[in-house]
Amino acid sequence: MRTDVLGVGFDNLTLEEAVEAGASLVEAEGFHYTVTPNPEFLLAARKNPPFRQALLGADLVLADGIGVIYSAKILGRPLKGKVPGIDFAQRLLAWMANHGKRLFLLGAKPGVAELAAANLKSTYPGLIVCGTHDGYFKEDGPVVEEIRAAAADVVFVCLGAPKQEFWMVEHGPATGAHLMIGLGGSLDVFAGVVERAPQAFQKLGLEWLHRLIKEPKRIGRMAKLPLVLWYALGARMGRN
Repeated sequence: MRTDVLGVGFDNLTLEEAVEAGASLVEAEGFHYTVTPNPEFLLAARKNPPFRQALLGADLVLADGIGVIYSAKILGRPLKGKVPGIDFAQRLLAWMANHGKRLFLLGAKPGVAELAAANLKSTYPGLIVCGTHDGYFKEDGPVVEEIRAAAADVVFVCLGAPKQEFWMVEHGPATGAHLMIGLGGSLDVFAGVVERAPQAFQKLGLEWLHRLIKEPKRIGRMAKLPLVLWYALGARMGRN
């Protein structure tokens, strides 16, 4: 039974439980996909029903962002804690390296995925990165075939929302992969192109503030995020 937060159902899991669930999906037959909604996703899903449906249809829905956690508390449906997509991915990578699973990296600017692959193989000895492709492609077919030919078990799909979610839904089954995970800008972090927030910011749920300091031009987007708390309060009081 998922926990509804503003129309999106979240799996109420700790990070460790989420990784166990993800590993089980990799081992299972057929195709599966994971989404990591943050407050921006929730706002977008309110206005974009197909995007909302893509989130609801995922096999694993993880709460990426302190705003989701606060909203759940306001609604009286507390979650166990936030599960940042990049933390989930890192723990899953360690498991993959120990179990001989094959990873394909899709997204980011040309050259970034390759750099990320090199860093990940260094960080996780034994990890098999079976292929990479940047996110600047115009035709989906060749990318699907490339992933299938690489015999990928897991694909990190880093195309940004909602494109990555729609791509996983539409093309995932044809790739032969067992698990796709929508991870936004994570390849930039894995490649060292973008610096992740220090641990102190992460523990306090202030990664958004660190990113805003680094990229002031994001102020317009960030200013919208308190809206999720307002909507949650309104829902709790029966206004929406």
